[in-house]
Amino acid sequence: MGEKKRNLSEFVSVPRADDMRFGIVVSEWNGEVTEALLKGAVQTLKKAGCAEHNILIKYVPGTFELPLGAQFFAQYTDVDAVIVLGCVIQGETRHFDYICQGATQGIMQLQVAWNMPIAFGVLTTENLEQALARAGGAHGNKGDEAAVTAINMVKVQNEMEQSVENINREVNRNIN
Repeated sequence: MGEKKRNLSEFVSVPRADDMRFGIVVSEWNGEVTEALLKGAVQTLKKAGCAEHNILIKYVPGTFELPLGAQFFAQYTDVDAVIVLGCVIQGETRHFDYICQGATQGIMQLQVAWNMPIAFGVLTTENLEQALARAGGAHGNKGDEAAVTAINMVKVQNEMEQSVENINREVNRNIN
């Protein structure tokens, strides 16, 4: 169970992102919220040293389209990670459940299939007030959190790739 009044934008440390490239896919639906999430993500990436030209932003109509938007980044660009930003607010029908489940499953499957970090910055709230509290309000900004997650996952992936390269060099040196 999460902390009730945790500020999402409070981090102990954030790795440097100087040589990293990020794609950000933003849902146009609930634009007041998603634009605030985008602002937080971009500010966090820049603060970590990511150059503005290494931050690519694309919009999709809604949260349900985020997985395909992220796949386009994986397929057609050379980004190190993708950040998806959306907001689904509970309504009177089960539509909320289907959108949330589809987006979550699609993004999870995509990052495994493409071996690429895809940070989940999707708010699922009961009302607009809760969403705004998590998009730069009292609870911080989920866009910040998603950006930090993306940076950390790229760092982990780079470290793992470097470890494998070091092992392969050592093996080759011992063979020769």
